[in-house]
Amino acid sequence: MICRATLEQLDDLGTLFDAYRVFYKQESDLIRSKAFILDRLQNKESIVFMAFEEDKAVGFTQLYPKYSSARAVKNWILNDLYVHPEYRKTGYGEQLIEAAMSFAKSEGAVFVQLETQVDNSTAQSLYQKLGFQLQEPDTEFLLYKRLT
Repeated sequence: MICRATLEQLDDLGTLFDAYRVFYKQESDLIRSKAFILDRLQNKESIVFMAFEEDKAVGFTQLYPKYSSARAVKNWILNDLYVHPEYRKTGYGEQLIEAAMSFAKSEGAVFVQLETQVDNSTAQSLYQKLGFQLQEPDTEFLLYKRLT
């Protein structure tokens, strides 16, 4: 079952988010993970969908809004996708992405974008299977970053 996350699911979601962070080589910090998710949900800064196997939370995806002033539109960034290792390759990742896409479409989005590590071939094959297209480097805009 896939559903939109609520504050009532914070414990399960925080645990999954912590595991996601560990997957990306961050130190486990359940308190920090829960606080981060709590802030996103309370401040309506993200949309999270969760996957459940019976009553067990087994995965999530998190979307952030992406605005274009020039185009006057809001699209979405599929920023996080995580399925517990025991439940991978069972369709939950695909279901989470489809729920996110359906939500974005219902909100009037033209596209959903995502990024993944170049060595994450499992995720890349899933994204391509679901119709995501690898983008060429942008020739109109350059991306700059400055550390604070």
